[in-house]
Amino acid sequence: MRPSIVPLAIASLLSLSGALAATGNAGAGDAKGHVATAWYTSWHAAEFPLEKVSWKKYTALTYAFATPSEDPSVITLAPVDQQLLPNFVAMAHKNNVKALVSIGGWTGSIHFSTAVSTADNRALFVKAITDMATQYKLDGIDFDWEYPNRQGIGCNNISPNDTPNFLELLHALRSAAPKDFILTAAVYSTPFADASGAPSSDVSAFAKVLNHIAIMNYDIWGTFSATVGPNAPLDDSCALPAQQEGSAMASVRAWTAAGFPINQIVLAVASYGHSMTVTPEAAYSDAQKKELALYPAFDASSIQPGDRWDDAPGTDACGNEQQWGGNWNFWGLIDGGFLTEVGKPASGIAYRYDACSQTPFVYNSQTQIMVSFDNAQSFAAKGAYIKKKGLRGFAMWEAAGDHNDILLDSIRGAIGF
Repeated sequence: MRPSIVPLAIASLLSLSGALAATGNAGAGDAKGHVATAWYTSWHAAEFPLEKVSWKKYTALTYAFATPSEDPSVITLAPVDQQLLPNFVAMAHKNNVKALVSIGGWTGSIHFSTAVSTADNRALFVKAITDMATQYKLDGIDFDWEYPNRQGIGCNNISPNDTPNFLELLHALRSAAPKDFILTAAVYSTPFADASGAPSSDVSAFAKVLNHIAIMNYDIWGTFSATVGPNAPLDDSCALPAQQEGSAMASVRAWTAAGFPINQIVLAVASYGHSMTVTPEAAYSDAQKKELALYPAFDASSIQPGDRWDDAPGTDACGNEQQWGGNWNFWGLIDGGFLTEVGKPASGIAYRYDACSQTPFVYNSQTQIMVSFDNAQSFAAKGAYIKKKGLRGFAMWEAAGDHNDILLDSIRGAIGF
């Protein structure tokens, strides 16, 4: 480890400690430790400004995203983020809400492996993180590394040592940072990959350095799947074997079996859904076309646009050509005529609720678009599961996807906030 790096990192952390002492940081949860949080995205701030956030309904909010760069000493924040982030933190603190920044994301995890690969790189990365935390008076950092020793977007740097190196980074941060500095991680449905690429059998050490993990229970089915399926299933044990791609319950079982305490797990829930093009012949399970079919075939060559926030065709961070995302936020389903203002199926829209996955589906026979999404009923089911099993709480991607807090109020009420 280069001698010049360590004193700089310690000095930065001492400065961070002083900055955090003024915030009265007591963790990401409420007085009982319960977590009610969401991610706030800068790229939707024009339509969903900070003033629209229901701050009093959250214990913490996480700003997305800062990005690791090729140089471990540099964490990138876009110019708009540099302007907006101070206002985000100030408004959070004004409302007694903890303010975190998420590092990484789907397009921002390319250089994570490099940043944690050596002791020198980790020291530089620690300093970059603590400098950012000090500058913006953050209460914590959320790591959204997609995914250690697993290929995410397609051009991520990966290493068999990613998971132990990540743990070393967290130890470096935890040992030097103030005791009440919040460290969280948004994680895949199975534990961090070991050197072979399989899920690790023991992740208990991560629980000692992270306040909690948020299991990303979404994007389980999508345009990459063989058929239409639930975007964010609560359960899949009641589905046919071919339809068991993963669920919230299965993910919690996997993480706890690997030694992560259930009371340090937050369930990440989706305020959006995925759409596919499905012919009327495939969309219904009966000749009278009265009931939607579950897991119907779809036309993968015809991905239609989602709502006005949908990802347009173009090249991704790896330079690969992409079609429309086909994503519909909850508000977008209302705006697009699938749902009424109160989140119920609109006239002329076919609807089915799958009691196994606790997932609603809507279908417009004119456009041939079928959407799997989460509504108030599915959010309530997840809230009831969180309460029954003793999970720490929920994290919603993203705060701006809801409509008049229909989803937020539903899950909060079910948990008992």
